[in-house]
Amino acid sequence: MARKASTRRRPRSGSSYRRVKKRSCYFCDSKISYVDYKDITLLRRYISDARAKIRGRRSTGNCQRHQNAVARAVKNAREMALLPYTNQ
Repeated sequence: MARKASTRRRPRSGSSYRRVKKRSCYFCDSKISYVDYKDITLLRRYISDARAKIRGRRSTGNCQRHQNAVARAVKNAREMALLPYTNQ
């Protein structure tokens, strides 16, 4: 019996294959140790436009420690009515 051809995709080699570069953490690069919940212009970068949800680490490029700090700061800012829970 003949073998079937593999349907598994293999990564392309050469110049046509584009590898996605991992974004570096903004807070580590800027040497910011504390994420302030009152800094609304900084926190707006980390929430989505459509539903005002906190964006994930893959899209923001933050490390785990700073992503947790951003999430805490966004939640505090929402409690203080500085950021919206949802957008209209």
